[in-house]
Amino acid sequence: MKVTGLNIHPLKSGRAVPQTAVTVNLDGLAGDRRFMVVEPDGKFVTQRELQALAQVEATHIDGGVQLKMNGNEIAVRFDPDRRLSVRVWSSDVNAAVADDAANETLSGWFGRPVRLVHMDEEAERFVGAEWAGTAAPIGFADGFPVLMTTTASLADLNRTLVEKGQEPVGMERFRTNILIDCDEPWAEDLWESLEIAGIVFDLVKPCARCIMTAQDQTTGERIGGNPIQGLAEKRMSADRRVPGVLFGWNAVPRGEGIVRIGDEARVVRRRSEGWPMKRRGVE
Repeated sequence: MKVTGLNIHPLKSGRAVPQTAVTVNLDGLAGDRRFMVVEPDGKFVTQRELQALAQVEATHIDGGVQLKMNGNEIAVRFDPDRRLSVRVWSSDVNAAVADDAANETLSGWFGRPVRLVHMDEEAERFVGAEWAGTAAPIGFADGFPVLMTTTASLADLNRTLVEKGQEPVGMERFRTNILIDCDEPWAEDLWESLEIAGIVFDLVKPCARCIMTAQDQTTGERIGGNPIQGLAEKRMSADRRVPGVLFGWNAVPRGEGIVRIGDEARVVRRRSEGWPMKRRGVE
């Protein structure tokens, strides 16, 4: 098996930025989900409720981020002394916040009041102790530092979608960080740990999928195949701790280094059994 895809998402829910090599830190891929759009009160905003975020291209610049959307462009830099308490699911983070002028500009882009925040060096967040053994450092990602997916599982899902009369979908719908090329669909359910470029990644929790997988990742429109319907055929979790349909695994890096396209991926520990799934039509 080998790595065939690497992506960072500098802005949470913004467009993916493909990479040929990435620096892996304990809190995930360098540059991944370090910026985030929030409500004025600090609650995080994603494509789930603001589909237009899919149209935003984000690029790291010195001291901040450059954002582009529909011909508009803004460079935002952050003062570490200007901060805002923000919430990502159940996590509170003391993040750097953009100035009023930048926030007004972005509010105009989206047609609603928003603010932009940055997970800078002073901000910290730890999650997942119940799954990872100890709490893992993380940026603004939903739950864990790294998301892994496989080519064989996407191919199997697309076969199901085509059988249902729907269009196949691309891996961009799943906003993965590390894509592994393998031959066996859903083999990742049995991978407890994977080693890539000398870095061990513990696969700690399957990823429950939401409506964002039904959205085009360049426009935000809900068009084309609907992965939720395809996954419901055989990827409906039977474990109440992770309800819903599953695709991909959340991973925690246990070391640091550089991962490149083409690197070998080796299973170093396996589970004795896979994640329990419901069978369609069976309670």
